[in-house]
Amino acid sequence: MSNKNIVWHDHHVSKEARAALKNQRPCVLWFTGLSGSGKSTVANAVEAKLNAMRQHTYLLDGDNIRRGLNAHLGFSDEDRIENIRRIGEVSKLFVDAGIIVLSAFISPFQEDRKRVRTMLNEGEFIEVFIDTPIEVCERRDPKGLYKKARKGEIPDFTGISSPYEAPVNPEIHVKNSELSIDACADIIIDYLAAKGYCNA
Repeated sequence: MSNKNIVWHDHHVSKEARAALKNQRPCVLWFTGLSGSGKSTVANAVEAKLNAMRQHTYLLDGDNIRRGLNAHLGFSDEDRIENIRRIGEVSKLFVDAGIIVLSAFISPFQEDRKRVRTMLNEGEFIEVFIDTPIEVCERRDPKGLYKKARKGEIPDFTGISSPYEAPVNPEIHVKNSELSIDACADIIIDYLAAKGYCNA
């Protein structure tokens, strides 16, 4: 809900000036995929590579955010929508600071991802689909969540009792079950370098 008494405050230092100091083009790498698909693992590998290249980054991870900023939100459709809206706003602030943001969230609904894209300028939102078959995710099941979901212990679990809407035309499509983590990360780094977001 907007408030007519709240006015956006423009800064003397622009996003462009902040990015120029960092010698990079700020953006949001939005990692989406099922639980256990490898979103956070690949995002961590990408950030490590960018850090070695002396790029300025920050990784926003779903579990970490739910321990703080969104600690009171559950997993109903309404709470998932609000969770992603807030992450979108936080990501936008990081981009304004000139940072390359890596956001790793299931973000199951296409409309929510589209809404985050519209918060940013053209070229600042890069959808990264970590495409891993659900049977592979279930075999991995690093947190034991699929096992609990199959027993009915976790309601509204994406891919089991709640839908996952796969990206239709992501900027980057990574089939994680067929590649090493390092190879997955290289696909993303190559994209960023080719599009001028970072210095290879």
